[in-house]
Amino acid sequence: MDIAPPSSASGARPGLTLRLCGPRGFCAGVDRAIQIVVLALKKYGPPVYVRHQIVHNRYVVDGLIEKGAVFVREIDEIPAGSSAPVVFSAHGVPKSVPAHAEHLNLLYFDATCPLVSKVHKQAQRHMRLGRHVFLIGHAGHPEVIGTMGQLPKGAVTLVETPEDVKALAPEDENALGYVTQTTLSVDDTADVIAALKTRFPALMDPDAESICYATTNRQEAVKAAAPGADLFLIVGAPNSSNSRRLVEVATRSGASRALLVQGPEEIPFDALEGVRTVALSAGASAPEILVNGIIDAFRAHYDVTLDLVETAVETELFPVVRELREVPLTREDMTFLTGA
Repeated sequence: MDIAPPSSASGARPGLTLRLCGPRGFCAGVDRAIQIVVLALKKYGPPVYVRHQIVHNRYVVDGLIEKGAVFVREIDEIPAGSSAPVVFSAHGVPKSVPAHAEHLNLLYFDATCPLVSKVHKQAQRHMRLGRHVFLIGHAGHPEVIGTMGQLPKGAVTLVETPEDVKALAPEDENALGYVTQTTLSVDDTADVIAALKTRFPALMDPDAESICYATTNRQEAVKAAAPGADLFLIVGAPNSSNSRRLVEVATRSGASRALLVQGPEEIPFDALEGVRTVALSAGASAPEILVNGIIDAFRAHYDVTLDLVETAVETELFPVVRELREVPLTREDMTFLTGA
């Protein structure tokens, strides 16, 4: 939709400060998952099947479809006798999924984020030590389904809010542990953890912090950029948990208004009269090409001054699965994410 730019009394484009958060966008786990699909396509050719969205971003999914990826809800949708590989998404899967893939004689690659895998191991450790596991997360999220599926039925109880804690009735209040969904807000988990520890003083922490570095870093940058912002835009998909949390953090941290957008076409330019400071970040599954598109859209409407708000520098790099490491990955292979 073609929207007329805001106008000033003189007819010149109004000035606007665009606060660009750093870090933003892809984390190492998302980058690794996408690379696994691209490398599998290079090694085996299309089709490469992917169970569920590899990451929660339509632009990424559509780009991989153009390369030959075929997304399925369950691996039973893969034609019988297929020799094509299947990739499991970055969110993780229940143990039953790779077991079923082996039963079907499918070649599979697990693109679960290593930090999600760490949560799986923490839950398994609690169980080995005889503890019932509380999982702090959101019902229905793929990561929650995958984590609960690491343990036998009944070994994990999902806890979404502090109010849920009141109804918990574990068999042994002295044998309990907890883990958390990696993409939840630090503030959200703190309330639930406090409620759990008040109710169950013997509750054991996981060995290491469950909230991933990328979630924390992106939230800290949003907190720093939010005060005084007339509008805070978070680039991400509606089904991206970490992106939705960033919108909440922006609002709590001082932005007058915060919106989740999937790309420049969703910016409400017709409702930005008087806006002079816009902050911009992106969830961990949003590619930088979408951020650049939004910057270009603002430059077409305003005289833009870019202001980088950087609170951390990320250097993490997660290697792809061993079977694909020998496949060369070129810049051209990833141009659908950068536009370069």
